[in-house]
Order: sequence, then C-alpha cells, then structure tokens
Amino acid sequence: MTDKLNLTEAEWRERLTPEQYHILREAGTERAFTGKYEQNKQSGLYTCAACGAPLFESETKYNSGSGWPSYTAPVSEGAVDEHRDMSHGMIRTEVTCARCDSHLGHMFPDGPGPTGLRYCINSASLEFEPEEGNESSGG
Repeated sequence: MTDKLNLTEAEWRERLTPEQYHILREAGTERAFTGKYEQNKQSGLYTCAACGAPLFESETKYNSGSGWPSYTAPVSEGAVDEHRDMSHGMIRTEVTCARCDSHLGHMFPDGPGPTGLRYCINSASLEFEPEEGNESSGG
C-alpha cells in the first residue's frame, strides 16, 4: 500500500461532495438500491472516491440482493482495513480504505465462495475505472 493520505477536515470537505463526505468521513450509509454502482456490470477497477487507491476488481463483484455493491475480496491484501463496529446496537466489521482511512462500508461472513465474505460497499465511496475497450458496455 502507498503512503497514508492525511488531510484536514476542511481539505476533505473541499475534495468531496456533501454525500461523499458524510459517507467517507462520517461513516454514513447511502440508501439501499440508490447507488450508481449497485447494478454496474462493466469490467474494471473500483477505487476509493476520496484518494484513488485501488480497492475492488469487477471480477469479485456479485449481486448480493442487499442493495449495495458487494464484493468477495479486496483487490489485494492491505487495500482495506477492517475494524470492529458496535454502532446501531449490533456488532459488524467496518471496512475502511487503508490509504486514507475513509469509511467504505461493512464486511459480513455470508458471501459466496471462494472467500465466504461479502464486502458491502457504498457506491458514493467508490469511483470506477472501466477496463480499456469496455467503456460503453453494460451498466
């Protein structure tokens, strides 16, 4: 992983939209089935909307039915960090970007093989880089 990116809250507010700031910096959540990548079927790479770090490959994306983009694994070991989250009266595993510590979503142990994991990620915390020659297919 590249060096940590540490910005002031003012710099984050300048860099991100209000929705992105709420999700990425305040651990918010977008409403289910409203995110721009929930139904994306293009091949490519999902990166952190805050810092551009590679996070997930389209090959690991699947339709979990949860209403958020879901992946079976991050792009590489060390791409994301996981933290115990006891908010909202439940115990979950929060997923953050390893480079900038931005909130991405949560990880659950109910995904398909080969990992058995479901990385349930907010679309607003992601940017998508289509695979070359794949810019107009699927959606």
